[in-house]
Amino acid sequence: MSGSAFKAGVLSALATAALIFIAGLAWAFASYNADGPTAPSGDETVVVLRSGAGVAEIAGVLAEAGVIRSATGFRVAAQLTGADRDLRAGEYRIESQASLAEVIQTLRTGDVARHFVTIPEGWSVAQAIDILNDEGVLTGEITEIPAEGSLMPDTYEVTRGESRQAVIERMQSAQAAVIAELWPGRAQGLPFSTPEQAVVLASIVEKETGQADERRQVAAVFVNRLRLGMRLESDPTIIYGITQGRPLGRGLRRSEIDRPTDWNTYQIDGLPPTPIANPGRDAIAAVLNPPNSRNLFFVADGSGGHAFAETYQQHLQNVARWRTIEQEQASSQTPSVTPPAEPQTVPSTPSEATAP
Repeated sequence: MSGSAFKAGVLSALATAALIFIAGLAWAFASYNADGPTAPSGDETVVVLRSGAGVAEIAGVLAEAGVIRSATGFRVAAQLTGADRDLRAGEYRIESQASLAEVIQTLRTGDVARHFVTIPEGWSVAQAIDILNDEGVLTGEITEIPAEGSLMPDTYEVTRGESRQAVIERMQSAQAAVIAELWPGRAQGLPFSTPEQAVVLASIVEKETGQADERRQVAAVFVNRLRLGMRLESDPTIIYGITQGRPLGRGLRRSEIDRPTDWNTYQIDGLPPTPIANPGRDAIAAVLNPPNSRNLFFVADGSGGHAFAETYQQHLQNVARWRTIEQEQASSQTPSVTPPAEPQTVPSTPSEATAP
């Protein structure tokens, strides 16, 4: 073979190789950006990548979940793009037909799925456990039921597979931290001496008002009553003695008000033995630093809030106004076909029935 023919053959081979290489790049680019597999069900697929997983393991998880077509293709693409060095662990929601490029970009940016559970202020331990048990991303049983009032109401971020017991412990730690922060700055001369007693009173305050701007006023009423040796006469304490933290679902009955329980502050002196709910930070702060006030009574005012009073006579006037509102509300509703077994009553708080 002549030299010129050899050169021509080499050039031809190089040209062919170049064409193949270019075609391969074009195919790889097209595959990289082409639609991926359709999700096995729904509009997305949830995948969980454990911390410390390498690119090979990640590729296997994605392929098994049906998110990518080829584990090998994913590994090659991740290596060529440098993504193999910064793929992040976590839970991901991959949209149906996401391209390989989109999958890799999602894993590089750490756009993980986030889950939250919220324990509202004033909810009991029993209700908090219900919330955690209903959260499907959590696992395991709650093996140690927490003491009433020991959880800090808040919104918590949780991860798929986290145990319910671990979340409970986080909530308890959060409450302990709040107490440790607020207790040293408490007012002098409070009618209780321990953080535990403060939480008991804060739980009553939390259940008595749904309005944030009333917490401190309600706290002042109860602190004043404790100082004077008056009973707290709080309706939610009666309910807790009946339901142990579940909603009653109806008004209180006179017989229930008169029935002694460990928590019925119409019947016992001072604080009940345990909290009746989980108080939030603001309720705890309110009982530790209540405003200066002489108020000893409050009753609903018909607007969602309460009317406060220093004297029993003022309180009776407020009660009369509330009874008028109650009657107007009752007259606008369809009467019940079957009356209750015994008259139902919702006493004002503290009691309208007797003078201190």
